[in-house]
Amino acid sequence: MDENQIIDIWSVFKEYIDKKSVNDVAERYVDTLVDYGVSDLTLRDCLGQDNVLDEAIEYLEQQEMYEQCKKLYEVKKKYKI
Repeated sequence: MDENQIIDIWSVFKEYIDKKSVNDVAERYVDTLVDYGVSDLTLRDCLGQDNVLDEAIEYLEQQEMYEQCKKLYEVKKKYKI
């Protein structure tokens, strides 16, 4: 799936999502894309097309960065670095 398809699908469904739920649905959509193998690079190529989708992608990137830092901290702690 490429960035155009991702944006097109999001645009179609976003119209029908309750305004109160749109951010949660966007996050779930991005999570699902990742689960199905969409790369980080493809997601980054989607940035700038929709503010809500941008926030969900950026949130995912922050989560991934946090997990990497957490793993590094655990390794340093284990080996007393």
